[in-house]
Amino acid sequence: MSFTAAIRRRLRERTSLPRDVLVLGLIAFCVAVGFGVLVPVLPVFARSFGVGNTAVGAVISVFALMRLAISPACGRLISALGERTVLAVGIFIVALTSGLAGAAQSYPQLLVLRGLGGIGSAMFTVSAMSLLLGSVPPDLRGRAAGFFQGGFLLGGMAGPAIGGLLALVSIRAPFFFYAGTLAVAGSVGLMLLTRTRGADQANAPAMPPVPLRMVFADSRFQAACLTNLAQGWTSFGVRSAMVPVLVVEVMHRSTTWTGIAFACAAVAQTVALAPAGKFVDTVGRRPAMIGGGLLAGLSIMVVPFASTMVVLIIALCAYGVAAAFLGTAPAAAVGDATGGSRGTPVAVFSMFSDAGAIVGPIVAGLLADHLSFPWAFGLGAALLLLAAGYATRMPAGVPARPGADG
Repeated sequence: MSFTAAIRRRLRERTSLPRDVLVLGLIAFCVAVGFGVLVPVLPVFARSFGVGNTAVGAVISVFALMRLAISPACGRLISALGERTVLAVGIFIVALTSGLAGAAQSYPQLLVLRGLGGIGSAMFTVSAMSLLLGSVPPDLRGRAAGFFQGGFLLGGMAGPAIGGLLALVSIRAPFFFYAGTLAVAGSVGLMLLTRTRGADQANAPAMPPVPLRMVFADSRFQAACLTNLAQGWTSFGVRSAMVPVLVVEVMHRSTTWTGIAFACAAVAQTVALAPAGKFVDTVGRRPAMIGGGLLAGLSIMVVPFASTMVVLIIALCAYGVAAAFLGTAPAAAVGDATGGSRGTPVAVFSMFSDAGAIVGPIVAGLLADHLSFPWAFGLGAALLLLAAGYATRMPAGVPARPGADG
């Protein structure tokens, strides 16, 4: 046995996760680092073309809008080409469009290229989640989702810092760096991911596909989609859009404190991922989604009433812990409802988060402008509590591994 093969075997024995999950976590890290690199510079780059704030917002929104628009077609692409191919092609599309965006000479060019990048992003997201859920048995789905999410979190923490340094060289440099990290991620996917689902039969026994009508009627799938909507709405619409404004305009602190608060919350979420995944796989999806939804709703409602930065950071850290459960349990529930089947259900699940991320910032901004910050945060909290309540309809326990006795 070669040294590389021995390392792979030891790694798999220690994690109990199949190789595809480990590879997907690495890909998620590369993608998140690149995406995070753009965070500090994309609005500034758009403004360099002499456009207003609305146009700047459009550059950010068009990415999510195209993700939402293309997601329904991703299921068919996966059925025709397989997860591995769709994932790699999607990543390479984002890499190419990002590199070209860095060379854009006008605002319309930048807008179109970001929109095309959203198409590739949807292909990657749906195929990666489909492959992830299909490559592990039910009693590992929570931990697999946590590992995948951890790659995104770690990359997301590193990316903005790298982006700030690259911006000192050139405002266009982060786009080229993003293209490079994505090219690496796509190459890793092509080289290391299995060509077909179920190649590791010891970890993912073949199961007949569940009809779509049954999946959509399953309370587990419905609760997962509602939770994903609430998370997309609150995380992107309320937390990301409103907290920076709250810190500067209400608490009269510098934007540096926003970065500190978000960094603390990201660390809390990352630390909670492993325990959350184990809880989801041993205690169950339902208690994780109920408890996570309640904690997320209550903690985000504390934010607009925070009188000091310490209180704000504690509230955001509590939300981060809740998000660890809400990032693993719904994904595992989708895998349970579909039996790990590929394509369309995963695309629909992803669309709920995208819809929340698109509509949430607009509604939160309107509520903050015309009513108050507590109203903006309160609606997000209400959606999370509603999702927690709906999760009570889910069956208890964890599905048995196929072929297991009992």
